[in-house]
Amino acid sequence: MRIVVTGANGLIGSRLARLLSSRGHDVIAWGRGPQRATLNAAKYQSLELTDARAVSSAVSAAFPQVIINPAAMTDVDGCERDPLGAWDINVGAVATLARAARLSASFLLHVSTDYVFDGDAGPYQVDATPNPRGAYALTKHAGEQAVRALLPADAWAIARTAVVYGWPAEGKSNFGSWLISSLSEGKKVSLFADQRVSTTHADNAAAMLAELAERKLPGLWHVAGAEVTDRVEFGQRLCARFGFDASLITPARMVDVRLASPRPARSGLQVDRTTNTLKAAPWTLAEGLEALLAEYRKGRP
Repeated sequence: MRIVVTGANGLIGSRLARLLSSRGHDVIAWGRGPQRATLNAAKYQSLELTDARAVSSAVSAAFPQVIINPAAMTDVDGCERDPLGAWDINVGAVATLARAARLSASFLLHVSTDYVFDGDAGPYQVDATPNPRGAYALTKHAGEQAVRALLPADAWAIARTAVVYGWPAEGKSNFGSWLISSLSEGKKVSLFADQRVSTTHADNAAAMLAELAERKLPGLWHVAGAEVTDRVEFGQRLCARFGFDASLITPARMVDVRLASPRPARSGLQVDRTTNTLKAAPWTLAEGLEALLAEYRKGRP
């Protein structure tokens, strides 16, 4: 199968490109600027997703059966400061991909986020009504609507994920890699005790996304870890498994921190549909931390 993967320099995109190419697929990996991640047999192409003409030409040339789009502006506070930039990437580029997918009869798998929900009553089922707050959440929700509006119902899937972590950090640092780097150096970290989230190992997310793409399963999916925890608990369990000093973790409350953009407090994603449908089941937190520890040990000098 010929598959295009965007965001190939990022955490999910790079691992997805490696996984799919290892399964024998013809993978074309798109990223911004020069290649910065190991992609194995995937063919890298530098492409600016906000350039509609370039994207349309690239899709026509590749003529993929599936397009997977993990690329996004994910800096929550950065989106609040630059809503125009967030719109260009999280909405405009998604609409361009959807149009191109329609013209090429490609199946589009778009990666979204738990932030489309307000966090008042999570964890959320796939059919829960979104209520985004803040520029990041609003643009990611608008991106979902672009996919749904521009493609036939059997030609798209939207996979929401949350707090994706892995080591090392392809692209920018993630929650897990930041914690490891800080705690391993004996630095104190402040974690929100009042935000409950689904944490998701990048390899698990890639495996679930790969199966959705290979089977071209349409509709809404929650592609996240099997457990919902607060960030303090995640940090404490990471410390216990890695042997770090848990006293370095200081609980904090979102209400006491000056944040540029609101965060959902009672977030988290219900993964029942995913668990009941996919062979690549969502991992427990213990399974995710075990995989993270193995990566960390392998990568240490």
